[in-house]
Amino acid sequence: MPTDCISYQTSGYFSKLIQDYLDQKSELKTLYNHFPTLENFEKQIAEKETNFDNANRIPLVETLKKQYQQMEISDSTKQNIELLALQNTFTITTGHQLNLFSGPLYFLYKIISTINLTKELKLKYPSQNFVPIYWMATEDHDFEEINYFNFKGKKFRWNAESTGPVGRLSTTGLEEFFEIYSKELGSNTNATILKKLFEDSYLKHSNLADATRFLANSLFANYGLVILDADDADLKRTFIPFVKEELENQTSFKAVQESIKELQEYTAQVNPREINLFYIEDKLRERIIFENDKYYVNHTKISFSKEEIFTELENHPEKFSPNVIMRPLYQEIILPNLCYIGGGGEIAYWLELKAFFDAVKITFPMLLIRNSVLLATEKQAKKADNLNLSWKDLFNKPENLINAITHKLSPFPIDLTVQKEALENQFKYLFELAEQTDKSFSGAVKAQEVKQKKGLDNLEKRLLKAQKRKLHDQLQRVTDLQCELFPNKSLQERQANFSEFYLENGEQLIPLLIQKLKPLENNFNIITI
Repeated sequence: MPTDCISYQTSGYFSKLIQDYLDQKSELKTLYNHFPTLENFEKQIAEKETNFDNANRIPLVETLKKQYQQMEISDSTKQNIELLALQNTFTITTGHQLNLFSGPLYFLYKIISTINLTKELKLKYPSQNFVPIYWMATEDHDFEEINYFNFKGKKFRWNAESTGPVGRLSTTGLEEFFEIYSKELGSNTNATILKKLFEDSYLKHSNLADATRFLANSLFANYGLVILDADDADLKRTFIPFVKEELENQTSFKAVQESIKELQEYTAQVNPREINLFYIEDKLRERIIFENDKYYVNHTKISFSKEEIFTELENHPEKFSPNVIMRPLYQEIILPNLCYIGGGGEIAYWLELKAFFDAVKITFPMLLIRNSVLLATEKQAKKADNLNLSWKDLFNKPENLINAITHKLSPFPIDLTVQKEALENQFKYLFELAEQTDKSFSGAVKAQEVKQKKGLDNLEKRLLKAQKRKLHDQLQRVTDLQCELFPNKSLQERQANFSEFYLENGEQLIPLLIQKLKPLENNFNIITI
């Protein structure tokens, strides 16, 4: 099969909220600023120009230079960092957790979507500069979400303990993990490259933030990617007024609660706390709670009066960490950002935030669903052709796919629609007859109708089951192919690690993806490799 695509809406893997957002349903229009089209960026640029505090560019550039000073970086990345000091430079941002060895495949797709969008924007708006940003989620503390990856159906887990921000976590102890993983890779040329990449990233850097920066830079530096760790005192100093607002007035809680009411027919992705901030100290990251006119750090003995916490904020802004509700605002304060690129779940929680941004008078970014991809080998594509399967067929849920293929392969119709229609007509006559006699006969007719319809339904199910047995070998080939492409009955991009495909395709993998992916097309791409 050639490279193909299907729309996100028909893939079966996006929520109703995201489907309605992509369809630009009128009931969601108040929850976002401009829908991401090439033309709409003109409005977004104009709004961000007037709303962004250009003084914040100075600590941004200085922080990035400091974070990159121990690394070799490409000329394109170096140039992009310098460009951020200019008032006609804007960013396109994606964010991702510090998953071990990048975690699931969609790590690549997020960043490639971001890089490719900056290219498209530069062609459309040549008088502006556009820089792709990867925002590392260094302040997250849920280590269990990031301490593993899957390779060829096996889970490789890093057994360590972490309670504070994961970016500060020591990489000590990953030597044993590497020994186990490297044996699985084998010894071909690409395996050797992957082993060196893991060693240089994780065994030669002391913490997870530095390791992840090195990894992402190694994969994408030639495309000008700029990687940011916002767990930084100078950057957080620019955020102080908004932290004060949150501590004093709980603005985010009130605004987001109102937005959630507008999303009643959907499921809220995140629910706000009364204060959406954490307090960080060493290996501690705990929620800040306000009770009885005092601020408490959850699960600790730390407490502050209002004056004390404001003093702490002025002296140590790095100790205040935004949660999932406040982090987007922090991002838009420190970056001259136009658009956030994320998966369906991320965009769903961003849709809860516009009222909050409006309340604090900060421009809300455009929201773009990242590219999604299914990678298929030529052998798998040929199998699909031989089985007369389309990509749309393969995106079906397993049971639905097998039922559909059984119907397609059966030499006779499996459904008993003709018989059901004949039964309808028979009982229509009997009901007309029943109207001319007493109610007991009508009841008997109704009972018999229910019984016979149920009987036909059961026969239809048994007929389908019988045909499945008869067509077992052909159906098994369909099932095997779908399991290869959708491991654990899930999307490949959520399960497999990039190294599985790099092992076979090597340095051609990322350039191929860069070439194929179009971030503004909103299609699920199927790419034959």
